[in-house]
This record gives sequence, C-alpha cells and structure tokens, in this order.
Amino acid sequence: MSSTASGKHGTWRNWGGNVTARPARQVTPASVEELAAEVRGAAERGQRVKAVGTGHSFTSVAATDGVLIRPDLLTGIRGIDRTAMTVTVEAGTPLKRLNAALAREGLSLTNMGDIMEQTIAGATSTGTHGTGRESGSIAAQITGLELVTADGSVLTCSAGQNPEVFAAARIGLGALGVVTALTLAVEPLFLLTAREEPMPLDRVLAEFDQLWAENEHFEFYWFPHTGSTNTKRNNRSEGPARPVGRAAGWFEDEFLSNGVFQVAQWAGRAAPVSVPAIARISSRALSARSYTDIPYRVFTSPRRVRFVEMEYAVPRAALAETLRELKAVIERSGLRVSFPVEVRTAPADDIALSTASGRDSAYIAVHMFRGTPYQAYFSAAERVFTAHEGRPHWGKVHTRDAGYLEGVYPRFTEFTAVRNRLDPERLFQNDYLRRILGR
Repeated sequence: MSSTASGKHGTWRNWGGNVTARPARQVTPASVEELAAEVRGAAERGQRVKAVGTGHSFTSVAATDGVLIRPDLLTGIRGIDRTAMTVTVEAGTPLKRLNAALAREGLSLTNMGDIMEQTIAGATSTGTHGTGRESGSIAAQITGLELVTADGSVLTCSAGQNPEVFAAARIGLGALGVVTALTLAVEPLFLLTAREEPMPLDRVLAEFDQLWAENEHFEFYWFPHTGSTNTKRNNRSEGPARPVGRAAGWFEDEFLSNGVFQVAQWAGRAAPVSVPAIARISSRALSARSYTDIPYRVFTSPRRVRFVEMEYAVPRAALAETLRELKAVIERSGLRVSFPVEVRTAPADDIALSTASGRDSAYIAVHMFRGTPYQAYFSAAERVFTAHEGRPHWGKVHTRDAGYLEGVYPRFTEFTAVRNRLDPERLFQNDYLRRILGR
C-alpha cells in the first residue's frame, strides 16, 4: 500500500482520504531555480501556489486550485558538516530515506515522530513531533533553512541570518514561501533501548510526572472503553544492540499492529456495538517487550491502517485532568471509539507557531478508522482540549480559527507580521490559511 498522495486525473487526495483538491497545474521542478520560476509564473498569472509533501496532513493545509508544487525531484543530502554536526537536505526528501542515509553516515537526528512517510519539509512545516523530555519536534532541530518567497527570490535564514524569519519559518505552514532545503542538527549514531509494557491508566496518570522525569522519551496509548494502556519508554543505551527479532517483529508490528488491527477496525465499523469488546481484547493483545536498536528503528513504526486524526497540545501539567475529562466524555456519550488515544510530550521551544512554543506540552491524539464518522467524537474531544488552552496540530483535523489561535499563541502576531512582509499579496494563501491566520 502506497502512503503517498495520489494525483490521478488532476485530482490531489491526501493520505487519510478526507481532503481532495483539483489544482489547475501540478509541477515537479528539478531545481530551486525551476521552482522559483514556477512561483514567479504563477504570480504573473494570478494563481495561488502550494507545495505538497506526501499528503500526510489531515487538514487542507496543502490544498489549492492554483499551482501545486511536488518536491519529488528535490531530494537527497546536499552536504554534511561534521564540525558543526549538521546536515543540509533537500526539502522533498522522505524521512525514511533521510534516516537511512544518516545511519549509513554514522549520524542520527536526536528525536523524531512515530512515522517516517512524510517529506522533511512537510513534516517540519506542520510541526511533526515525537515525544521527549528534553528533545523537541523535528522543526526544533532545524539550524537553517532556504525559502523561495513570493517574488521568486531565494531567502536563507538561521538564528544569525534573518532571525525573525527563522523564528517563524521553521513551522511555516506553507504560508511564508516554499521551503527548498533545511539544515538540521545531528549527532553521532546512538542506541536506544525501548521498554514497552501494559499499565493501568489510573497508575499512568498518578505516576505520570515520575514516568516523564525518569525517561528521555515516554509515551503511552490508552484504549477507550478500558482502563488499560500500553506504555513505551525509550532511553539511550551503551548496547549491545538487541533488535526485535524478525519473527517477533512481524508478529507484533505487522500481524497484530497492522493486520489484526485492520480486521478489528473493519468489524468495529460494521458493528459499532462490538467496539468495547474489541477494545478489551486489543488492550490485552500486546505483551511487554524490550529491545535495543538505532534511533529510527525504535522511534518509528509502520502505520498501514488508514485513519483520520485530531491532536492537541495542552500544558504538560494539565495532562492528567484533560485525559480524565476525555475518558468521562467518551463514557457518557455512547461514542464507540476503536482506536487508542496516543499521549506524548515535548519541552518548550522558541518557534512562533510551534504547538510547544513557550510552554512544556503534552499531546493527546484521537483517531478514527478511515471511513468511520468521526465528527461527533472529534467535536467532543476538541471541547475538552480547548477548555485547557489546547493548541491544535497544524496537520490534523480541528475547527479553530485565527481568533482562538491568537489567544493561545503568544507569538501569533509576530508570525503574521513576517507573513505580511514576505507574502503581502497572499500568493501562498488557501482556505485553511485564511481560517487559521486571518485575512
């Protein structure tokens, strides 16, 4: 199954299947110069421009009826600076290829999300993150970037060069221009030991601060309709490497987490009344295990079951209360929720529109199987999240607008001021940006 978006018959569709667009023109430039020429041409024709990655966002952040730029030919590593410990990479490079290429060079990102199908620019532009006590999102690891702006010029920025653009463009939502290259901090390849263990939800919430403090990377999945979670702790290890065996990996990561889970989702969609029973069985299917491997093989997992997702960042101190409220809402509502709820954390960072901007954050992600009505569940969850000053993930379903977002992002107007300067004519505008950033 491909996880790239399809562009058949002129229609672009995202991975989750909930967003479609019919761009007037789709282009795949082979160089930054070609891309800049496409931007200038679109401006002359009065067409809007959007760049798209692999379509892994559940919002219409990349949708356009104008020119859709595909970065398929802008891939690969431009250069590695072993003195500065940075790597410069073309914007269209898929994370899975970047991770493998870095590993071959004896290097790794410090932290990453749990899937690696996205392009590096798509992932960072929407704030993709993993979980970490001290290490933040992928965007927080950016030390420099290259951007084609609305007049077709190429702008480079970093903490020392165009710093106000740098503060905004690391998570730029495609609103400031088209990112063409990123420079990322890397470190020598290291080993992580993962410890996965079922744990009662009440215990996880009661001990959350301790679990967070004792582990470099802590996350858990709660199975609605049960009091059960599956926890995962990732910590650096001196080794030796003890990867998941091929047979065990196939059984747990493919057969259970994808194959059996897919069948369970089909059953739950066909007969919603069966969902709580399926959830109880699912929560008991995964047993404790431990393994040690290089980072991307520990942080990331295959995700072959298609879904739609909403995720909010709340203050880390508010996590337990927020999740208890979500649990109560599900129990009261009669909703049938067949996907586990994912919980992760990130430290405060200095990026204007980062979901962790200026505050230590906890992420709560809710999912529904693709094709299952999700609006009632997501609306109920969103009411809980926004009551705690939640910030929505930019690439996941939400209904917030600029009026709300300006209230939860202290640096919101700083971002819009940079946008007004770089794109006064709104060449990179679309309906989603109009809603979240205002006119």
